[in-house]
Amino acid sequence: MGTRIAAGGRGVLLGVMLCLAGCDLNAWRVVFPSSTHDTTAPELPAELARPSVLVFTKTNGFRHDEAIRAGLALFEEIARRRGWSLYATENGAVHDAARLARFDAVVWHQVSGDVLDDAQRAALRAYLEAGGGFVGIHGTGGDRSYAWSWQPETLVGAQFIGHPMGPQFQEATIRVEDRGHPATRHLEETWVRSDEWYSFAESPRKQGVHVLATLDESSYRPIFELLWLKTDLRMGPDHPIVWTQCIGRGRSFYSALGHPAEAYAEPAHAKLLEEAIAWAMFSKECSTGDPP
Repeated sequence: MGTRIAAGGRGVLLGVMLCLAGCDLNAWRVVFPSSTHDTTAPELPAELARPSVLVFTKTNGFRHDEAIRAGLALFEEIARRRGWSLYATENGAVHDAARLARFDAVVWHQVSGDVLDDAQRAALRAYLEAGGGFVGIHGTGGDRSYAWSWQPETLVGAQFIGHPMGPQFQEATIRVEDRGHPATRHLEETWVRSDEWYSFAESPRKQGVHVLATLDESSYRPIFELLWLKTDLRMGPDHPIVWTQCIGRGRSFYSALGHPAEAYAEPAHAKLLEEAIAWAMFSKECSTGDPP
């Protein structure tokens, strides 16, 4: 199983090791994240018409900058093509009842760290429980610890524990479990692609989520190995990677895919995200169902 280190010590050690390996200053944000919260909300465009989607990209932890920019370009293209209004911001104060009410879904694209204050957290939770839609992408579920416990426990539905290093990006096989859901019905039963593969403390299936796709651990090397540290990240035969769930009357979709910028030019992955957002915006069902 390799060396095991307590969570707090592992984070500090990881930051030191990443700096020794390449001294990427972004790595330090994993160890020393910011806790700044926005207090002045942005003014939304008066012409923001429904249907509309909010894309939120604030990072107080690790920043997947290239993926954020590539994803924003994709979402803007989708919105233009489908006739949606789109508003993108890194201002967490957009999460209040009046502003959230103007959107059919909220996309948290690569959000990391402690980004909302208590009132903003309560507003997002109330929005979802009252019937709003949510899509979380990759880094939104990729923090080793959370200031807001509801985020891993409910909003995302799983606690991230790590991803492979040595190598970090690998080709692997995804097994599509539900080919009837709008987000995955364009896929074959198996989908081979490259990414940074997340592992979680336990399968979110235990929390009652609806799993759309799982990861075949025999198809890649789920090991974190850097300098002298080696950690086995295998979850076993049930390794969900894309799922949905109900949050009150609302709909939540999470995909752990999407670290590389080039993933957003990958047709199958782009289609997954497009249909996930449409489902979150329009579906009358929580775990399954077609948008009108």
